[in-house]
Amino acid sequence: MNDLPFGFTPGQPGEPGGFDMSQIGDALQELGRMLSTSGGESAGPVNWDLVRDVARKTLAEAGDPSVLDVERAAITDAVRLADVWLDPATAFPSAVLAANAWSRSEWLENTLGEWQRIIEPVAVQMQEAMSQLLPAAGTDPSELSGLPPELMAMAGPMLGMARQLGAVMFSTQVGQGLAELAGQVVSSTDVGIPLTRDGRAALLPGNVSEFGAGLEIPADEVRLFLALREAAHQRLFTHVGWLRGRLEGAVESYARGVRVDSARMEEAMRELDPTRPEAIQDALASGVFEPVDTPEQQASLARLETLLALVEGWVDVVVAEAISNRLPNAAKLRETLRRRRAIGGPAEKTFANLVGLELRPRRLRDAASLWDALGDAKGMQWRDAQWDHPDLLPDDSDLDDIASFVLARTTDDFPNADDASQ
Repeated sequence: MNDLPFGFTPGQPGEPGGFDMSQIGDALQELGRMLSTSGGESAGPVNWDLVRDVARKTLAEAGDPSVLDVERAAITDAVRLADVWLDPATAFPSAVLAANAWSRSEWLENTLGEWQRIIEPVAVQMQEAMSQLLPAAGTDPSELSGLPPELMAMAGPMLGMARQLGAVMFSTQVGQGLAELAGQVVSSTDVGIPLTRDGRAALLPGNVSEFGAGLEIPADEVRLFLALREAAHQRLFTHVGWLRGRLEGAVESYARGVRVDSARMEEAMRELDPTRPEAIQDALASGVFEPVDTPEQQASLARLETLLALVEGWVDVVVAEAISNRLPNAAKLRETLRRRRAIGGPAEKTFANLVGLELRPRRLRDAASLWDALGDAKGMQWRDAQWDHPDLLPDDSDLDDIASFVLARTTDDFPNADDASQ
């Protein structure tokens, strides 16, 4: 196996695997262009300027039409009506301060700050792993076995470039992953974690239309259903003050357990051909950055998935109550969303391959059944009071035995509707 950085191999030009000095100009020019984004060096483990540039370019190439005024008006009307319908279905009051209709690029720009909070902890671990594979700064070129004499003078700059290459590759893949997500999400809360912080409800008209394609359901009915889900998410995350922090904490806990396959990453770095800029894309496609599962990660992921399932299950139940006998295709829409969230789409799977984190509520149906049972037992006010403190929420084992959990919660030792109103 080659022991030189960037996949260089000793030999004469023209020989198989040999290094041709005449080819290095174009390769370094292309790599330098990528590394020069945001001053040539990322301020952290992810170069977010590069992420934005890659994502926007990808979206532009795929097609990202501007939102029409008529579409904005339709979204605003749908969100307003959704808020009215939700009032009798939940104890939480309206939290929507503005209704937005976003293009895919607008979704990217308005959510990038939240994605930074989600991705950065994982990227830190990736960067540390990459740093351990590269020679330390100031390494004597003579210590790099097999280095051709022509490259001795370039060893220092090349090692510095190699240290940035990991961040460039990861940032490029983040940009591509977010572009894929932008092409599929229907709202600001579609991934289960809130991506806005100021009471802005948002739907993406283009993606909403694609979601409804093939369902044989009127477009205004599909739009209203998705607006109900968005408004319900907004109520929950606004009025349950600890929930956002708990979700972010679960992601950070997951990140602390991230481990990467050092041997695989080292092999990818050694085999990277500097004369082929597209080789970076090949390395990304190989999944070289995909984290290795550890027991700590699995435990953190299980907690995160349970919390996401409880959020999505609550939204599912509240929206079902809000549209009861109002939307002709309510059952079909509800089942479509359940399957979509439980299975995950191609973009979600791409993001999972990127950071090893699947934002999917695998037990959505169980969670919905639990919230239904709680509401049937003591009413909507008491059901929603279970969000008053994280210790009141059920865990994964409770989803295995819903009847016992509900029976235990209906004793005098747990909050009732009167307690919730105090």
